[in-house]
Amino acid sequence: MNSKTKHTQLIKTEAKRLGFLSCGISKAEFLEQEAPRLEKWLEQNMHGQMSYMENHFDKRLDPTLLVEGSKSVISLLLNYFPSEEQADPEAPKISKYAYGKDYHHVIKDKLRKLQEFITEQIGEVHGRAFVDSAPVLDKAWAAKSGLGWIGKNSNLLTQKVGSYYFIAELIVDLDLEYDTPVTDHCGTCTACIDACPTQAIVDPYVVDGSKCISYFTIELKEEIPLDVKGKFDNWMFGCDVCQDVCPWNRFSKPHNEPLFNPNPELLEMTKKDWEEITQEVFSKVFQKSAVKRTKFSGLQRNIQFLKE
Repeated sequence: MNSKTKHTQLIKTEAKRLGFLSCGISKAEFLEQEAPRLEKWLEQNMHGQMSYMENHFDKRLDPTLLVEGSKSVISLLLNYFPSEEQADPEAPKISKYAYGKDYHHVIKDKLRKLQEFITEQIGEVHGRAFVDSAPVLDKAWAAKSGLGWIGKNSNLLTQKVGSYYFIAELIVDLDLEYDTPVTDHCGTCTACIDACPTQAIVDPYVVDGSKCISYFTIELKEEIPLDVKGKFDNWMFGCDVCQDVCPWNRFSKPHNEPLFNPNPELLEMTKKDWEEITQEVFSKVFQKSAVKRTKFSGLQRNIQFLKE
């Protein structure tokens, strides 16, 4: 067995041991197909007020500009599908990914362990870990690494597990064996396009971020425009509609990461509880949660918007 094969197997085995759903590897190089797509998306202002999407255009497309001397992009998936959901069907809804502890911290910790393992087993390997917080096109790399295909809702989809997972990367200066992309299995299905409450999926495979409920409830810092009033399907933080209706998510299985288990109070809160939420309850229920990103005032704004 040559060293490339051996190193690749070691990394994939350790990734599984650390709890990752799957691990795929691709060559660190310029993302030729993504460049015109990203450029067009930005030109059409589909990023709304997410101005950070305009920054580091070249780095988003070329990991060698992000990590000097990089040769491989190790893409990893971590399941977050919950075993239980909010109890009150009338309560304002929170996206499943935000039920537990903030995924940035949970995944960063696992990536750090994987990096340490690589150094111990293989030697001096330089690289950087990324979790949705740097100019890296996570889904494009995961697709290139054979972990799934980009669906019509622009999420990464995988045949046996659906799409309820986080994507992260280690970009390293180590030559490894590369995986090949899988084929698209969306076929003629348009479930996600038909179900989107704000018609944010403007074309198959193209999501206008500035029309997405997740954008309005998390990214937008000012008042939510009145023209989307009554179209939120009761979502107060994020939105799972295009994933919930995707046929591939019939195969989602509950995660086994204790840190993603929700605060029991969160699942039990009624519609009335949410409408009367205080800063104290917010801080307690969402301690170390991704929901903190919208702040108490933002969540209150969202709940109010659903109510009026």
